[in-house]
Amino acid sequence: MHVGIAVNPVAGMGGRVGLKGTDGKVTEAVERGAEPRAPDRARRMLERLAAVEPDAAVSVAADPMGESVVRGAGFDPARVVDPFDGEPPASTATTAAHTAAVVRAFAGIDGGGGTGARGDATAPVDLVLFVGGDGTAADVAAALEGTDVPMLGVPAGVKVYSSVFAVSPEDAAEVAASFSRTERREVMDIDEDAYREGEVHPELRGVAHVPVADDLQSSKQTASGTVESLAEGVAADIRERDGEGVAFVLGPGSTVGAIKDELGFEPSPIGVDVWRDGEVVVRDATEAEILGALGEENVIVVSPIGGQGFVFGRGNPQVSPAVIRRCDLRIVASRAKLDDVRALRVDTDDPALDEELAGWVRVRVGRFETRMMKIV
Repeated sequence: MHVGIAVNPVAGMGGRVGLKGTDGKVTEAVERGAEPRAPDRARRMLERLAAVEPDAAVSVAADPMGESVVRGAGFDPARVVDPFDGEPPASTATTAAHTAAVVRAFAGIDGGGGTGARGDATAPVDLVLFVGGDGTAADVAAALEGTDVPMLGVPAGVKVYSSVFAVSPEDAAEVAASFSRTERREVMDIDEDAYREGEVHPELRGVAHVPVADDLQSSKQTASGTVESLAEGVAADIRERDGEGVAFVLGPGSTVGAIKDELGFEPSPIGVDVWRDGEVVVRDATEAEILGALGEENVIVVSPIGGQGFVFGRGNPQVSPAVIRRCDLRIVASRAKLDDVRALRVDTDDPALDEELAGWVRVRVGRFETRMMKIV
């Protein structure tokens, strides 16, 4: 098989520093101390690919869009695509145009192809594996429009609404090595400025050929049904702990937002708030601010994403592995939301932690009622 690897080096950088995304916010993300997420996600995918398909021919983009991480995983790239004309920019200066140039070269469009030591350098790749988020997915789909070349995403962004992504970097490698057919899937994206203000309006950006596999995530859905009684019950439990110094890390989303409303404060738009002893101590917190607000006893309250089932790893990167390891976990969801998912999922950037979190958990679905669900 022959795969083309394209890494968006800035994907997901705005997450842990509270920017809800990186579109138009790269400079601010760097100023807040954000670190690249995509290269490590690419490394995890490539290490698994090397294990399950060691003889794969791999085409790469010049750094900072993937060459070093591909070579570091032990692959001898079939060709190197350089959209920078030999003058690589800083990793924070890559653009959608660079992504498009790389993907078009992988697909053999506009004479793209280059040269390399292995494989047919002029033939289209069998699959474009890209590392990024929904914006990157839209750029890749646009570049592949009119071709039959399939694409598959390694999730590295903050939002990841589209159904063209594997569940994890390792799953992306497994799918790439084993798929035998493709299907048309939707590529969705949202306006990040509106998203930061709490407005979520997914927009269809394209339709792409994607490998058929079980380990692909669904499109995000909004659960129906009321959560009033659930919110009342959870808020009452939180109030019972007021005065004990317990820090409650309240995640994003409408379900936890209803709990925040019940506690008597306006939730930050799709942000993480920290409540302790009857008041909000941090609003719309970054990872560093959450860690600074934690004490001896801490509880995370989160709700899975409807249709996908992700508890961690989609939309809440501020709740990082460092935060999770210091907290007890409470998962809440409406019955309607749980009816939409087969299992819960986590993708924390820490595979060891993902393994620790896996297993059966109790999800609160009402004022008193709970349901057992499995984190896989």
